Amino acid sequence: MGLIREFKNLRGRRDWRGRSTTPRSAEPYELAPEPTQFPTAWARTRAARVVRFGLQRGVLKSVAWTQTRPVVRGTEYLDGVPGPVIFVANHASHLDAPLILGSVPRRFAHRVAVGAAADYFFDARWRAVVTSLVFNAFPIERHSDRRQRSLAPTLLGEGWSLLLFPESSRSQDGWMSGMRLGAAHLCCSRNIPAVPIALRGTFAAMPRGRNWPMPGRPGVVVRYGRPLWPAEGESPRDFHQRIVTAVARLWSEEELGWYRSLRLTPRAATTRTVGPQGASWRRVWAATRELPVTDSRPTRRVWPAGPR
Repeated sequence: MGLIREFKNLRGRRDWRGRSTTPRSAEPYELAPEPTQFPTAWARTRAARVVRFGLQRGVLKSVAWTQTRPVVRGTEYLDGVPGPVIFVANHASHLDAPLILGSVPRRFAHRVAVGAAADYFFDARWRAVVTSLVFNAFPIERHSDRRQRSLAPTLLGEGWSLLLFPESSRSQDGWMSGMRLGAAHLCCSRNIPAVPIALRGTFAAMPRGRNWPMPGRPGVVVRYGRPLWPAEGESPRDFHQRIVTAVARLWSEEELGWYRSLRLTPRAATTRTVGPQGASWRRVWAATRELPVTDSRPTRRVWPAGPR
């Protein structure tokens, strides 16, 4: 008992340098505090929406359309589609979100929220404020040890459409990686459509490590697909496979055309998006080949950027 009293007396004591005299191994265990979620509701107020629409269409779109040569196809598939919807796109560049937000029909552009990586866009307060205001972004946790309650169901319930990048991170070499099931789960649970989107050329136009598009106005393509509705009784996994196949077929239309890409089997379609096997430089070289866009000026090839 004397040792216990002595230990209690020592707890909290510090030496002349302000350092604790209690060994860390003797300190009581305390649960780590739950990570707090950055508040984003203010970014969906009327004033913020007015400012955001001006920034997106007046600044972001101007930059994207003057520094690259975008070709947008398939927006007619959204005619008459009621909101909300979930836009599902591949992700290769920081240009992806501005190109989609600048090309989506205006009635959707006013009410769309973008899922953004919590550990990157919301790790610093200044970046979280800018991202929330400009993109109406909400945090999405990419790591299982930092799970927080997602805002996606709440936003859908309030009538907001979502723009999600299920690959969870930008491509390292311009080719697609596996997509997560989150978007399919949301569509099936809410009975709302998913709109597949394929972006081509954005990696060549602005690869990892760059904060500005490559010179020479490289060509990029934003291709929207037909909205996909979950079938009655369809599982999220099966619906997810339909979404992945739709994005992969849109991806292939630049080389194969609409009819040949439509006839691709799900396996063949997704195989085309993963790129050739081989060294990183070879995959990057293949991913940055010239696209057959309307303007015939060639895109510029890039080499792998260093790790960020």
